[in-house]
Amino acid sequence: MENLTIEESRIKRESDSSIPLVDVRTPAEFAGVHAERAVNHPMESFDLEQVPFSKEEEIHVICQSGGRSMKVCQKLDAAGFTKIVNVAGGTSAWQSAGLPVVEGRKVMSLERQVRIAAGSLVVIGAVVGQFVHPSGFGLSAFIGAGLVFAGVTDTCGMGMMIAKMPWNRA
Repeated sequence: MENLTIEESRIKRESDSSIPLVDVRTPAEFAGVHAERAVNHPMESFDLEQVPFSKEEEIHVICQSGGRSMKVCQKLDAAGFTKIVNVAGGTSAWQSAGLPVVEGRKVMSLERQVRIAAGSLVVIGAVVGQFVHPSGFGLSAFIGAGLVFAGVTDTCGMGMMIAKMPWNRA
């Protein structure tokens, strides 16, 4: 597995147009904006049996900022794919650099949705704990523990659940 900058990936893919750029963000994120010539294979439904590439083909993988694409690259590497490239910086860096993108309707990023959901649940737990029943504080503690777990393991259960919501599908 290899890491390339967005510029290195673009140059390599321009010299060999057969190299696919696989965007592993949600369909809604992909529909909002994606690198030109990218194809969408969302991480939450990424099935190694359905990957339309051979294990010997070079594949560049991109997401919003690099976290999800790294996980998919590791999954592909473990499955025996030999030429996997993580595009460091992701679509955010791609767009910021002024590289060609396809824009659609604007959507809220998955990361932002998780922050809103987690923050809302913490506030609800605190309000319930203060005014209804002390067990409401348990909700806030549970969400806080989940955020710590997500930070330590770089795995976000809430993000995986939110990614499957109807508004995150194209």
